[in-house]
Amino acid sequence: MKRNGTKGMKLLVVDDDRLVLSSFTQGLAQAGYVVLGATSGAEALRICAEASPDLVVMDVRMPGMSGVEAARIMRTQSGTPVFFVSAFDDERIVGEAVAEGGLGYLVKPVRIDQLLTSIEAALARAADMKALKDTEEHLRTALQGDRNIGIAVGLMMERHRLTAAAAFEALRSRARSQQRKLGDIAAELVRAAEQINLGR
Repeated sequence: MKRNGTKGMKLLVVDDDRLVLSSFTQGLAQAGYVVLGATSGAEALRICAEASPDLVVMDVRMPGMSGVEAARIMRTQSGTPVFFVSAFDDERIVGEAVAEGGLGYLVKPVRIDQLLTSIEAALARAADMKALKDTEEHLRTALQGDRNIGIAVGLMMERHRLTAAAAFEALRSRARSQQRKLGDIAAELVRAAEQINLGR
């Protein structure tokens, strides 16, 4: 059964148990995902570098490189989000998986409907994290490039009790809605604040 929002989303499933791998890849493909498979951490790294999946569904314990080790390398090299599936619910292993940025952890046996629901939640969380990271990068670039933007962000933070990222996003939204440059909106806000201060 196809799910909403799966069109074009690419998953990499990694499991050394070929039966589990086949079951997961078939079930996810039927749900509408583009699915790739790997039977080891090393193979997963190669496919991840070539195919840039939206999410990796990773077994934890595999011969050679563990899923946690593979996830660590993926996180540093490409930032690809990982969701863990394992036959083990050992607290230490779960802790390691979370520490490496795991967006979820399911204990086998896992039904396809459980996996689908968890994957949808993980993809939504990954999208939120990417949006936040993009906003922070835009903010950093803008603050380095335009003094007025930095001051305007500070004013917005103080007036509306916002974080720097939220204040910057509010400024960007205002610029988009008025179809104006961010720097012009920021300069206007700074001028208005200076006039208020002069009038005191």
